[in-house]
Amino acid sequence: MNLKALRLTGFFGIMAPLFGCMIIALSIWLSPWFSWTGNALSDLGAEGFESVVFNSGLAMTAALLMMFSAGLLEMTRGDIIGQVGGAIHLLSAGLLIGIGVLNVTIEPWHYYVSVGFFAAMPLSAIFIGLFCYRKKMRFYTLVAWGSATLAVVIWLLPWSSVAIPEALSVAYISIWQMIMAHWMYTRKEDKFVE
Repeated sequence: MNLKALRLTGFFGIMAPLFGCMIIALSIWLSPWFSWTGNALSDLGAEGFESVVFNSGLAMTAALLMMFSAGLLEMTRGDIIGQVGGAIHLLSAGLLIGIGVLNVTIEPWHYYVSVGFFAAMPLSAIFIGLFCYRKKMRFYTLVAWGSATLAVVIWLLPWSSVAIPEALSVAYISIWQMIMAHWMYTRKEDKFVE
């Protein structure tokens, strides 16, 4: 492992969810019409200044996620399961860009990239969790699989709109990502340890 690259990409992995949350919060603040029980988060990207903030913010968040994906690919070099997880994470970052570019007014394409994003993120965590399991990193395995499970199960509950399950699903995956990114950021030796 290239420890310098791993630490740098770990930093981006910590920053991506924080930046994404800030962008969503700012977009909601700019949108007094937004309702957690009546809208999707993507509605923030439909029109007006808030749509510029939201859609461009998604692209910037995705760029940070891509850097973290590069770290996952570096961390799992030589392991096919881990490489698949890193590649799926990279795909999910690309789909996040798609959510902003193909905004909610561009159907059915917006729906496809949104579903792809919310499916790819937990799938990535499952594969990286399996990689961690094989490396005997039990805590990181449990966090990855637990977050992925919650991110999927939340969609099985009845909701009046999708904003809440969207936010919760992303929050669960963000917890896993930030914990994994912290592990990467604090590496001082080329070993897989808890």
